[in-house]
Amino acid sequence: MVFDIDLIKYIYQHYPQKIDLIRQRIGKPLTLTEKILYAHLTPGEELKNYKRGEDYVNFAPDRVAMQDATAQMALLQLMNSGRNRVAVPSTVHCDHLIQAYKNAHDDLIIAESNNQEVYQFLRDVSNKYGIGFWKPDAGIIHQVVLENYAFPGGMMIGTDSHTPNAGGLSMIAIGVGGADAVDVMAGMPWELKMPKIIGVKLIGKLSGWVSPKDVILKLAGILTVKGATNSIIEYFGEGAQSLSATGKATICNMGAEVGATTSIFAYSKKSADYLAITGRQEVVDLANKLVDCFNPDSAVLDQPEKYYDQVIEINLSELEPYVNGPFTPDLAYPISQLATAVKEHNYPDNMEVGLIGSCTNSSYEDMMRAASVINNANQLGLTVKAKLIINPGSEQVKYTSKRDGILNHFEQAGAAIMANACGPCIGQWRRDEVADEHKNSIVTSFNRNFAKRNDGSPNTYAFVCSPEIVVALSIAGKLSFNPLTDNLINDKGQKVKLQEPSGDELPKRGFEVDDAGYVAPIADGSLVEVHIATNSERLQQLAPFSPWDGKDIISQPLLIKATGKCTTDHISMAGKWLKFRGHLDNISNNMLIGAINAFNHKSNSVLDTQTGDYIEVPALARKLKAQGIGSIVIAEENYGEGSSREHAAMEPRFLNVKAIVVKSFARIHETNLKKQGMLALTFVDKSDYDKIREDDLISITGLTDFMPEKHLTLTLHHHDGTTDSFAVAHTYNQSQIDWFKAGSALNKMKEQFNENHK
Repeated sequence: MVFDIDLIKYIYQHYPQKIDLIRQRIGKPLTLTEKILYAHLTPGEELKNYKRGEDYVNFAPDRVAMQDATAQMALLQLMNSGRNRVAVPSTVHCDHLIQAYKNAHDDLIIAESNNQEVYQFLRDVSNKYGIGFWKPDAGIIHQVVLENYAFPGGMMIGTDSHTPNAGGLSMIAIGVGGADAVDVMAGMPWELKMPKIIGVKLIGKLSGWVSPKDVILKLAGILTVKGATNSIIEYFGEGAQSLSATGKATICNMGAEVGATTSIFAYSKKSADYLAITGRQEVVDLANKLVDCFNPDSAVLDQPEKYYDQVIEINLSELEPYVNGPFTPDLAYPISQLATAVKEHNYPDNMEVGLIGSCTNSSYEDMMRAASVINNANQLGLTVKAKLIINPGSEQVKYTSKRDGILNHFEQAGAAIMANACGPCIGQWRRDEVADEHKNSIVTSFNRNFAKRNDGSPNTYAFVCSPEIVVALSIAGKLSFNPLTDNLINDKGQKVKLQEPSGDELPKRGFEVDDAGYVAPIADGSLVEVHIATNSERLQQLAPFSPWDGKDIISQPLLIKATGKCTTDHISMAGKWLKFRGHLDNISNNMLIGAINAFNHKSNSVLDTQTGDYIEVPALARKLKAQGIGSIVIAEENYGEGSSREHAAMEPRFLNVKAIVVKSFARIHETNLKKQGMLALTFVDKSDYDKIREDDLISITGLTDFMPEKHLTLTLHHHDGTTDSFAVAHTYNQSQIDWFKAGSALNKMKEQFNENHK
């Protein structure tokens, strides 16, 4: 079955004419990114040359995808929208709530029992609103989307930061918060600041131990975690043509780690091959007639510096494997330099666990190349010294890999085959051996490696690399091992060297699956009742946030001044907290508990100025809220980096935080804050961050004249009676100011819906 084929035919019907008109109106040759973005302007939006990085533009995405952790809050908001059916094709994927512990069979039984209430809620809401439902163990959202829904020239949004995975099939796919998803599902325009475009030219060809993952690992080292913020990365060049579709998806997936809005590759024969083998020959037949639409104009390729905001060139023939980490995905080490780094920084050289999977690297090609290294080690008389854990990307990948003997190679080496789910990548990993929090290293094929992300231990040093390198380091049991140059000692005492990995991009006998895990919604969901128990600890109906009171913010206490990296993992942890993603009150007990207090350098320990005691962050926020008092959060650069989880924005709103003031925001998180009616501000002079004292009362004035591009004023009332006052900036446009005044974007949308249906 080809999903959405009628929609794809409709979109493709007038694509060439659209592109011709866009080129005429813009008045210059077009990048691929521009073609797809401008082709998806919302009806009525003016077709003109929007300023990149400045102008807000309304778009009409073709579809929405949600994973089960973020879908809960998105669907709770959808239920408050006044709509009774989704306006665009939408899906829910149950991949986040399965904890990896023993094996796929046992873990799935436990997950279905523990999460039964949530799974039933998601299935009921899906039926009621016409949403496709993918069962637990069907696969990781982005791999399933790539196999079934992604199509060249399309545009989708997803409630997960790695939605850009679909860029491997020439689709503009952007990670968003649940409120954005509700806009699109409700048929409303979706707003985005017109992104800048970074062109990455790939020349040469991969060989040996080097994989597509190494392209993005190297790029992360070049751009850093915020170097592509408010930008789309567009890959081009002959090197790009040579990469497999799933390899391109891996690169696009991890573009989130450099802050990119999304990433994209042009349509090519590799794209067509993947679409065909996944049962979408009909899409290939249509797309092949529109190749020019799904590639940059030739003039752009001839003079890329003229049409991209930045151009970076990477020679695939000279690239070597990279290992990035620990604690941040942009600390990039070529493997030839890793051993030196291990010694210099005293990283734990003894590698305890190797993990393969996640939405980034769990394709058939990934599995086969990694298995080839295992098979070679077995032939050489080598055993795997580290524990090995495998999470296949989808039931289709798992079923086909099992048929072709790939999983057997892993199992013979003692690997644990886990469910087709995110598992350890998002902290859904019961790892008993780190209960003592001893210092240790793990190596993963995942995308992120923030402290405590995978197993909850602050002393786990997590490094990110390709599946092939994960296996090689697992065999050696040493982080400092370089399979390109180093020998190992086999069971006969002989020096042996691992062969380069090998494998097919696509299965020679095609993909096969018994039950892919898809459940279509019923034709008429109007009679479906969605039950949420009043005493549930997992689900809670949402009450609308209160509108702005029309006043400035006066003399509110500081909640926390965070120092250093403050990701969404710090603001709203995953792991054990995932079970509360549908219950705003309960999950708010994790608000900012991972953030480091600048005054005592401890986490979850902030000053209660009323008593002089240090208490937990949520406890102080709740105490102040109960007294009718708000609070202010202060932080540093790239605040909200990481996962798209909007809980990190909803929790402060729920606990009466009045404003978040930082040196800079990550894109998705800033939007999430705006959507929830929060005030998101930045220091005009970043050194003003240093002026905030622990016992300050903080005022923010100018809100009664809140307008685009006009600074507000922040005043610090120090305990000694002195004050400091300075300007703070914002990026709100008029629509976003209206969200703030209404109390949230959802409140504003419901107002408009009610007015239109009087």
